[in-house]
Amino acid sequence: MIRFSDFDTRDYPTVDVATGYGRWADTYEQTVEDIMDLGLLDRLPRPDWPAVRRAADLGCGTGRTGAWLRSRGVGSVDGVDLTPEMLALAEEKGAHDRLLRADATDTGLKSGAYDLAIASLIDEHLPALGPLYAEASRLVRPGGSFVIAAFHPQFIISSGMPTHFTEATGESVAITTNVHLVSDHIKAGLGNGWSLTHMDEGVIDDAWIATKPKWERFRSVPISAVYVWENREGQEG
Repeated sequence: MIRFSDFDTRDYPTVDVATGYGRWADTYEQTVEDIMDLGLLDRLPRPDWPAVRRAADLGCGTGRTGAWLRSRGVGSVDGVDLTPEMLALAEEKGAHDRLLRADATDTGLKSGAYDLAIASLIDEHLPALGPLYAEASRLVRPGGSFVIAAFHPQFIISSGMPTHFTEATGESVAITTNVHLVSDHIKAGLGNGWSLTHMDEGVIDDAWIATKPKWERFRSVPISAVYVWENREGQEG
């Protein structure tokens, strides 16, 4: 297992996920760039979003992903998140049919009830990927899909930068960050009955550098990745 501490160049004070996102919630959408994850979703040739009747949004945060899904014609979206402050913002956005406070790896949602499970920018907070892929497999009907947008391990390693936010005082605070290799995703997916049908990667390009000029030194480094899986088997639970 690769430890983020081996690459950390910031040495920020670090808090757990619920604490961090609770304190970040009010400014989260002003600091996270859509090209990180939603831009990758826009490029996917599958799944057929309007054909998705019901989706589970794992780690739904402020509701960004849920709103994107509804704008693409997804019929119904249920969301779960650990952080009450993020869930409150998602409720204001109004894209979800149901919102529950729960762990993305243990949602309490009904087995086999969804055409799609989706998770965006949460994997780096998980110590292991297997439980997330297993929960998605439990939730999604046979033939359904799991889409996961993730921080690219190459960027985390190259930059030494944890997921972090800036307090009102100006202090930077990190949220517990883990490094998961591409092969970790592949093993977790295949090990839980998924078949990989598409993958894409986003790199630091002109659009990124226009937003973050200091990132010129990371030009052409992969920053995010998206995986599209099909549920070969399904699980009962």
